[in-house]
Amino acid sequence: QVQLVESGGGLVQAGGSLRLSCAASGRTFSSYAMGWFRQAPGKEREFVATIARSGGNTYYAGSVKGRFTISRDNAKNTVYLQMNSLKPEDTAVYYCNAHAVADNYDYWGQGTQVTVSS
Repeated sequence: QVQLVESGGGLVQAGGSLRLSCAASGRTFSSYAMGWFRQAPGKEREFVATIARSGGNTYYAGSVKGRFTISRDNAKNTVYLQMNSLKPEDTAVYYCNAHAVADNYDYWGQGTQVTVSS
């Protein structure tokens, strides 16, 4: 089992940057593929980015590709989401996800609010 705690959200103007962090508990962080999802008001939760257990492979939603970068530090049990060139449509609650590949099970953080003003 793993517990996830996000941080780094806030209010930023369009064109600005934020870096989200997600700290995971437990000793098996490197056994989880990690990802970020987001949910805007009145919309369903959507995929943003994911990173493989080793950090070697990443994948992004088309709407953020080229602007966001996901990374992880397995020694610190932390995954990051660097968000640049932010747009008002990026406004959402951002959730950290840990996917247990062997069990096909997902863990979620409590979310952190990102608000981009125009």
